[in-house]
Amino acid sequence: MQFEQLKTLVLASITDLKGENIVELDVRGKTSVMDLMIVASGTSSRHVKSIANNVYSEAKKAGALALSQEGEDQGEWVLVDLGDIVVHVMQPHIREHYDLEKLWDFGDEAQKSRSS
Repeated sequence: MQFEQLKTLVLASITDLKGENIVELDVRGKTSVMDLMIVASGTSSRHVKSIANNVYSEAKKAGALALSQEGEDQGEWVLVDLGDIVVHVMQPHIREHYDLEKLWDFGDEAQKSRSS
């Protein structure tokens, strides 16, 4: 699956389940681990888990490399590793505390793709 197709699938999987405050961070050249980080919020642990599970299952169905999913036990912060794209789905208070957008900013503006 091509990178842009996977990105589109991930964003659709998040918005299909009403994920909020979706931000894309292009981290190419800043790390060798991934090219794109997508951060989104869910309103509760159940919502966070549902969004992450949807991203993971839709990626697998489409034949994408779905490496792992971590954090679903508690549902405050679930990470979905799709190789070139890593997705973080977090409850708002956890997202505010860790502030990944600022951590990975490096002086660039985070590109907001959609927000609810």
